[in-house]
Amino acid sequence: MGLGLTIVDSLDTLWIMGLKDEFRIARNWVADNLTFARDADLQLFEVVIRELGGLLSAYHLSGDQVFLTKAIQLGNALLPCLKLENGIPCTRINLRHGFPTFGSISTAEVGSIEMELRELSRSSNIAVFEKVAQDITSHLHRMRKLDSLVPAYINPNGNFMRTASITVGPSADSYYEYLLKQWIQTGKKHDWLRNDYLKAVDGIKKHLLRFSPRSGLAYVGSYSDWYSRHFRTVMEHLACFFPGTLALGVLHGLDPSHLNLAENLTKTCYKMYEKSEVRLAPEAVSFGTQSYHQDFQFILAVAQNVLRPETVESLFYMYLATQDEKYRQWGWQIFKAFEKHSRVEGGYAGISNVLAKTPSHIDKMESFFLAETLKYLYLLFSDSQDVLSIRHFVFNTEAHLLPIHDS
Repeated sequence: MGLGLTIVDSLDTLWIMGLKDEFRIARNWVADNLTFARDADLQLFEVVIRELGGLLSAYHLSGDQVFLTKAIQLGNALLPCLKLENGIPCTRINLRHGFPTFGSISTAEVGSIEMELRELSRSSNIAVFEKVAQDITSHLHRMRKLDSLVPAYINPNGNFMRTASITVGPSADSYYEYLLKQWIQTGKKHDWLRNDYLKAVDGIKKHLLRFSPRSGLAYVGSYSDWYSRHFRTVMEHLACFFPGTLALGVLHGLDPSHLNLAENLTKTCYKMYEKSEVRLAPEAVSFGTQSYHQDFQFILAVAQNVLRPETVESLFYMYLATQDEKYRQWGWQIFKAFEKHSRVEGGYAGISNVLAKTPSHIDKMESFFLAETLKYLYLLFSDSQDVLSIRHFVFNTEAHLLPIHDS
């Protein structure tokens, strides 16, 4: 992106881990070098959750005004993208020239920028960002859904594309996450956000939750589209955020029965790691439909591991909710697998095939590994569970901490 993304995405991880010298170096780079004049089309969603979220989190943890100043600059640069057309923002923007691109956009992209925009308004006293967040959320609330489930894409007219899949995985995942987290962020004052979340959980249980015939492993699949509702027995690793979100809801006083479902789904997500050759999960697995089938099979086309955080995120929340040491033990096994197979000179790399005994590396380390995966592992193992109290902060979908407000 050309925005120092790895640096900004890692700021709060450095602070939380007590790496103050490294944090100071990163802070000085932000102060002296970070600009928002990139002459390229950038994805609004990624800029907001990683860059804006990272700056706001660093500001609230450190109190350093430089991060808020940069966040305001970025917010102002994004304003052309936030002039909503048919209730939705643009998909991409050229920050140097202020040129937005509008078109079809994933539901997750539309539904997962509101927390950051709202917090930018609360921190800066510039009202426009929260107004945009509220307008987008209200538009999504009014749209017709299938038992509160949403297709994965929205067309340029601001309506759901009913030919798109219905899933809690790619392109829809964080929409559901932000229903709950926006309710928490705003002091639990907006009952309709809570209700939309609870109805969505019921819809997921009704339509997308299944159990493997062989061992009864819980999983969430997807519908191929609104019309045919052909059920696909594939569960993506991205969907492994869901048990953690369920546990977070229970921690904030919602339906305690959700914790049982969260426990079952977390077990399944960990099995994706445990059953692979290198003890690292692939991007997705396919579940059996008969008792003589294996619980799930690996899919060679998506057998790579790209250091994703969703399972360890859920382990973190499950440990907070239950204090069951097995979640720490599972997290330790995952961490050891990362150390054994993904650690390379200068960082960590993805694995091209988790089924290979001697896997090759993918020459890339996504910034979310530093922002999310390592942060959640560190917090899972922390002896002080009050390091970052969930009573005071809520994590955005990139694991950046945003304060909980009274209203």
